[in-house]
Amino acid sequence: MRKQPEPSAPGNKIDDRYRRGIEILMHMSPEKMDLVTNRLAEVAPDFARMIVEYAFGDIFSRDSLDLRTRELIAISVLAARGDSPAQLRAHVASAVKFGIARPEIVEAMMQVSIYSGFPVVINALTACHDLLTESDQRTAVGQS
Repeated sequence: MRKQPEPSAPGNKIDDRYRRGIEILMHMSPEKMDLVTNRLAEVAPDFARMIVEYAFGDIFSRDSLDLRTRELIAISVLAARGDSPAQLRAHVASAVKFGIARPEIVEAMMQVSIYSGFPVVINALTACHDLLTESDQRTAVGQS
């Protein structure tokens, strides 16, 4: 079994991309980082590194959009695709961690239904049911 490639020499642009990607992943979710850097790297270390460098080190780390907005976009695209429930769940969990309200996530998915249809959104909502119903709502109920 191949090991994950060693980081490049310090100051190397690729190494900087990897470092930025790891920082973004850690901020988003330690579980997501573990999935990409350990579990995926066991099977495809070069591919895992590419994901860290490109998706998170190059794209998610750009300044024009904040991570909150990027998560809503990722959720919308993954819901529209309808074929990536594990990635959708990971992004929904990250979005909740960033403070995106569950009703906002549901609303974003409902918007997707206009363009991608009801079945993919039903599947997305079903795949994330537990993440979208966990009780932050306990405090709202307790305050009534």
